Amino acid sequence: MLSMAHAWSMKKFSGVCVPFVLSMAFCIQGIAMEISSTAFEAGDLIPRQYTCDGEDMSPPLVFRDVPVKAKSLVLVMEDPDAPDPRAPRTVWVHWLLFNLPAGISGLPEDVHALPEGVGQGLNDWHRTGYGGPCPPIGRHRYVFKLYAVNMMLDHLHQPSKSELMHALQGHILDQAELIGFYERGE
Repeated sequence: MLSMAHAWSMKKFSGVCVPFVLSMAFCIQGIAMEISSTAFEAGDLIPRQYTCDGEDMSPPLVFRDVPVKAKSLVLVMEDPDAPDPRAPRTVWVHWLLFNLPAGISGLPEDVHALPEGVGQGLNDWHRTGYGGPCPPIGRHRYVFKLYAVNMMLDHLHQPSKSELMHALQGHILDQAELIGFYERGE
């Protein structure tokens, strides 16, 4: 029998409820979705070629264990450490993609040709497309968030992050994130 500590430390499983330890239960829908990169490990430095100090090209991304019921995927890349003189902290949006096919296994390095029907939102440079890490000072975190969604977002046209996240409310089946770091001069 598993100890309670071990039961809670198991990898996240997300709808079949299974009896567990007397009257308690846990629910399994499948293994949690994952996002990774072949260019850097989670928690490591993002290589220079994917930043404003290099070629500013998007890194290769790998998606795993997308829920079967997903109709599309949404990708958001942001810097939660971006300074803003008007606020103690703000989030800088680097990349917004939506309506990625749910069956896609990832994105290649320096992606330019997106699958038909994929939409792009406006990043904080007020343009579409990837904008790599470019912190003005210090080491910043860059978070790639992948959302599995139970619908297509065909009604959106170059949304901001807030418009995109509003459209996702109540439609997210699973989510995953990959965090990399970058500091200019490293």
